[in-house]
Amino acid sequence: MNNELSKELSYAKEKVQYDTQCKRVLSQRQVLAWILKRTVKEFSDLSIGQIIPHIEGTPEISSISVYPGNSKESPEDSEPAYNRAEKISGMPNEDKVPEEGTVYFDIRFRVSVPQGNKVQMIINVEAQKSFYPGYEIVTRGIFYSARMISAQSGVDFIASDYDGIRKVYSIWLCMNAPKKIGNAISEYSFRKRDLLPGLPDHPQAYDKISVIIIALNEKISSEDLFIGMINTLLSTEIPYHIKKKRLEENYHFQMHSDLAKEVGLMCNLSDYVEEQGIQKGIQKGIQKGIQNVVVNLLKLGTVSDEDIMKAGNLSPEELSRIKEELKNSKV
Repeated sequence: MNNELSKELSYAKEKVQYDTQCKRVLSQRQVLAWILKRTVKEFSDLSIGQIIPHIEGTPEISSISVYPGNSKESPEDSEPAYNRAEKISGMPNEDKVPEEGTVYFDIRFRVSVPQGNKVQMIINVEAQKSFYPGYEIVTRGIFYSARMISAQSGVDFIASDYDGIRKVYSIWLCMNAPKKIGNAISEYSFRKRDLLPGLPDHPQAYDKISVIIIALNEKISSEDLFIGMINTLLSTEIPYHIKKKRLEENYHFQMHSDLAKEVGLMCNLSDYVEEQGIQKGIQKGIQKGIQNVVVNLLKLGTVSDEDIMKAGNLSPEELSRIKEELKNSKV
């Protein structure tokens, strides 16, 4: 049983490493530039090469813990928070509020808006393996966006200077979307609606939150260039050498050492997790078959416990457990 537990822990560890590696791949500047071009309207008219310089600092992923309080103004710091905010290249990826627990962001970074280098936006990218995790993804996206807004207090704006709030995007890559949805992209954001006309419209004053949901299903072909790229990049079925070739030839990725290395590691971990999952399934099937045989022998009532344990390669404790389960099933 200890050996079985060790295998379970090893499998879980490899899955966590694979998830982390996916985030490392997504945090590569070329990949982020593709995401920004397709989903962030402020970058839609720029090329991938033009977008990359607008990504500031090093995007942070959830393996790094930085508390937002570390960036705020302290009594011994004479420089105002709103001046120091311009110097912050990265973003805390952990937002902690007393009595509310800790929230981790997969990837979070700042970009300078093309219309003016002094104007920044904050981008959050999340990788979601389950399309139906038990709640609506867009609702969680709104929650994450609200946290990114509130975390700016004392960093990007002070006191009642609400005009200093940076716009935030929370972008969700939802893999394994059902066939009825397939590959799709939707944006959820604020819009002005006049109930009684008269108020002037200043979009820059309220256009502060956008949640982007990207549904992905690699088994369904799509003419959308971005969808084709991201499905290729995140595919667990395409071997590394084919994936690398497609990214270079079809999507013009510069597969330099860093990106190639990160994608290669992701593919290797994906293969290992898949192999372990198959072995785990086979082992469970074997164990289920053995248990069924043991149950049938117990029901006969003519075979000794010693012979049953030999036939099923069971310990006395395992046989007792099966007997107890059989007994409870009859109650």
